[in-house]
Amino acid sequence: MGHHAIEEADRCLKCKKPLCKKGCPVATPVPEMVDLLQKGKILNAGALLFENNPLSIICSIICPHELFCEGNCILAKKGKPVGVSTIENYISTYYLNRPDISSSSPPKKTRIAIIGSGPAGLTVSIIMALKGYRVTLFESAEKTGGILRYGIPEYRLPKAILERFDQLLEQLKIKVRPNTLIGPVITIDDLKRDGYKAIFIGTGVWRPRPIRIVGESLGHVHYAINYLKNPEVYHLGRRVVVIGAGNVAMDVARTALRKGAQEVLVTYRRGEAEMPATLFEYDYAKVDGVTFSFCTNPVRITDEGLITEAMERVEEEDGSISYTPVPDSRKLIPADTVIIAASQTPQANIVATADGLQVERGGLVTTDECGRTTLDGVFASGDVVTGAKTVVEAVAFSKRAAKAMENYLEGEREASC
Repeated sequence: MGHHAIEEADRCLKCKKPLCKKGCPVATPVPEMVDLLQKGKILNAGALLFENNPLSIICSIICPHELFCEGNCILAKKGKPVGVSTIENYISTYYLNRPDISSSSPPKKTRIAIIGSGPAGLTVSIIMALKGYRVTLFESAEKTGGILRYGIPEYRLPKAILERFDQLLEQLKIKVRPNTLIGPVITIDDLKRDGYKAIFIGTGVWRPRPIRIVGESLGHVHYAINYLKNPEVYHLGRRVVVIGAGNVAMDVARTALRKGAQEVLVTYRRGEAEMPATLFEYDYAKVDGVTFSFCTNPVRITDEGLITEAMERVEEEDGSISYTPVPDSRKLIPADTVIIAASQTPQANIVATADGLQVERGGLVTTDECGRTTLDGVFASGDVVTGAKTVVEAVAFSKRAAKAMENYLEGEREASC
């Protein structure tokens, strides 16, 4: 890996106006990172990356680089882009394994609460702890990580990296309360009562979105986000059909093959060009042996499998595209298990007990561009605000929310983030 990282660094042109940096949601300082590595200052390079993005090592592994830094690399216009992810991973791995990451800011007495330990919660926790604030992190599951631990398969993101983050939280003196669901027992008002001067919500989207067809409650039907939490407890059988074609559906399909399924078919009601999964994830799913059926609409689930109908692509006069069912096209796709991967929405635990916390349609928390909610002193970012996005996009939003939280605590409530 080190040899490849050096080779990729040597290919970097270190552009004065780097398109890679401009194309990254967190503006990763690629030329500066490469320059420090080449000068033998790997710790400086690691600190640069970590300060810009506390989840740099995670983003180096699971980020869709082809859409962001590498996809915008000037070399990609005529050939192969610089492997920014390879360089970033090498540096970030080296840096994160150092035992001396700690806050240089004087400790403050101000206590803040972080609800949820996924990408957004981890980012804000680390940023605020480094600034000296007393951080308590509330997590409803038994371990931290949120979607990173319970939604991304081991083959894509090794759990050992998340264990290192647990050590980092301890180093930064962040108190963690696992198995603590905020809302039903402890409420936002309780947190304010107990002296938390600012509260951050980063609870993600964990409620499966049903597709409301007959048979959805049958015993061999599961939701993708539930399956990914612990695939080991599911007995899928030989043939699996996945409904939906986003990145979560790709993770489900590839995991199912690794857990013993012999045939996995992904169905999607629109065409191949319109599937929401990235090309990278789609290509890897095909390499793993996943098959696809496009323009295939789920109609009913039976004990034997999934009944579908073909969809015809129609171009409207205004240029928009719609799909209509093809008459007499219904058929049964035999399946031992059907997994529904049709997106997720937030749980309502906090909203139901927090008067004045405004939400959008679908349960997403309402905020401004800085993550300020409609409750004074309460902030939010990540998927619980935007819906399911990439980790790096959650980090970018969470950095703004952390800045807004700091401004609030310092008495500058309306300051820019």
